[in-house]
Amino acid sequence: MSTAQPTYDDILRLFQETDRQLKETALLLREKSLETDRKFQETNLQLKELGKQIGGLGSKFGSFTEGLALPSMEAILQQRFGMTVVLPRVRAKQQGEHLEIDVLAYANGEVNRAFLVEVKSHPREEAITQLKTTLSRFRDFFPEHRDKQLYGILAAVDWPPALKAQAIAEGLYVARIHDDVFDLEVEQDFQPRVF
Repeated sequence: MSTAQPTYDDILRLFQETDRQLKETALLLREKSLETDRKFQETNLQLKELGKQIGGLGSKFGSFTEGLALPSMEAILQQRFGMTVVLPRVRAKQQGEHLEIDVLAYANGEVNRAFLVEVKSHPREEAITQLKTTLSRFRDFFPEHRDKQLYGILAAVDWPPALKAQAIAEGLYVARIHDDVFDLEVEQDFQPRVF
């Protein structure tokens, strides 16, 4: 049995066939790469749109929670603390800076106090920091209330016990919803911080 040696033409044809197959493979890979890039861009756009929709839902849920809290907080602020003015969703702008307050309540005269209420559905530690920052900036935005004692209330649908204890320890009133009504949840001997 003898094996014939490949001729130069056989080797040339083999190289040409391999070259053709490599070019086809490269073309297929390029097409697949372009298709993958296009699908990645489509997915990226879909994720951005989904993020906007989720952000919108969060904002609507926040507004819903604030609306749910307002009647109860208004009653607490008026009956327990003697507030004569209760304003929801107060926004102020001064020298390019913004301040937003979920509920602002105040009374002049003998009472001479103001309360800032921050409403959260599920508070995190940042909510305490946010309210304290708002309290510290309040008089800059509302100089007409500079002489008032200033207090903070953090109202939430659901309170993790440790976070609630932290808010109270920092001198903030805490409120929680029970049967569609917000109530203050502080002990009788609670000493609120005047900001």
